[in-house]
Amino acid sequence: MGTPSVDEARDFLARHPEVDSVDLLISDMNGVLRGKRIPRDNLEKAYASGIQLPGSVFALDITGNTVEETGLGLDIGDRDQVCRPIPGTLMVTPWQRKGRQAQLLMNMRDDQDGPFFADPRNVLARQVERLAERGLKAVVALELEFYLVDRQRDEMGMAQPCRSPASGERASDSQLYSINELDEYADFLEEVHAAAQLQQLPLDTALKECAPGQFEINLIHGDDVMKACDSAVLLKRLIKGVALRHGFEATFMAKLYGGEAGNGMHVHMSLIDESGDNVFADSDGDPLGTPALRHAIGGLMELMPASMALFAPNLNSFRRFQPGLYVPMTPTWGYDNRSVALRIPSGANAARRVEHRVAGADANPYLLLATLLASVCHGLETAVSPGESVTGNAYRQYEPTLTNSWSKALDLLEHSEPLGEAFGQAFLKVFLANRRAERELAMQSVSRLEYDWYLRHV
Repeated sequence: MGTPSVDEARDFLARHPEVDSVDLLISDMNGVLRGKRIPRDNLEKAYASGIQLPGSVFALDITGNTVEETGLGLDIGDRDQVCRPIPGTLMVTPWQRKGRQAQLLMNMRDDQDGPFFADPRNVLARQVERLAERGLKAVVALELEFYLVDRQRDEMGMAQPCRSPASGERASDSQLYSINELDEYADFLEEVHAAAQLQQLPLDTALKECAPGQFEINLIHGDDVMKACDSAVLLKRLIKGVALRHGFEATFMAKLYGGEAGNGMHVHMSLIDESGDNVFADSDGDPLGTPALRHAIGGLMELMPASMALFAPNLNSFRRFQPGLYVPMTPTWGYDNRSVALRIPSGANAARRVEHRVAGADANPYLLLATLLASVCHGLETAVSPGESVTGNAYRQYEPTLTNSWSKALDLLEHSEPLGEAFGQAFLKVFLANRRAERELAMQSVSRLEYDWYLRHV
């Protein structure tokens, strides 16, 4: 992490006299942004000395309650840790209070001012360093799918698509790649792009996805993985904030409607060497790529089953894995094939890359990328073979093998030696305790479906 400079704060405050407060944000285990709001006069102090937040911020479940089994709560007195600014993330949030608000990402440090082991951003930083030791950098681009929903729930108390700002009609069908629907939501999308431009977030394309009220916004590829994940976290906050200004809500929930497509977070990734050359691209233009590409794919496939707890981190995540909805259910790979887990897109040889299509949009971006980099390192170090590529419909050729059980996914992660070594057992202890406690809490809830099916019939 670069060293935060007080000059960055002073320059920002001089350029933005309208800003009167700043949100200091840190991404928890679920990717939920938590932190403190400070007046502008305290910003320079935050840069100079950091702020205090308890390490138990990484023990919080989705409800915001501390999971004591992590060991980060009362067992250690719920003690504070110093959090320091992440350079380059101080920016105005134009959708808040008419631009009088700003935000700044923070990173938690340990008692020696080193990386705090339970901060997901620090877990990712370790994987970036592992690649760097091999003289490699990852070039990544993230694609984020989300739904726009009405702030008013339906008569059953469930989410429903919002009404079009242009026609007033509620979306009821797919309209994949519809330009008309982009036009109907043009004011929302334009404000998202304007806010992203102000925040220097590298937005690429926006498109209408394949379910009512579902959209996708992509980030431009870059060779700074940490920045890419920072941008993804901040983009999710931006989209949610702008949506509220337009009278509806945005959600990155993995599976919003039972019979419709879920929200995914696809990752495009290649590797470049110290000369800036793509090591996935064969010098002769061979479409099969290089041994590095095949070994990276092999590593991603081999560790995919043990990675499911990170790709699908909560109860709702696993509802996304259903046949026929473009969600991979088996470790497979292929060329320009959207039925596989790892797709090699067509295009110029110099841009040869892997598209990872498994994770949900509810995954923590830092942990998702940490998992992908750890898997790639594993593949390169052990020369894992990916086997044959898939031609045609992978769903018809392969039975599902990736678990759709939250409990089994956590067990597979716990017993994965490569991921245990990559992430560290201390981090895994916190992550697994956090997720298992949330699962136990979820199991205490009885769904409406269970009442409908079982109350009178068993």
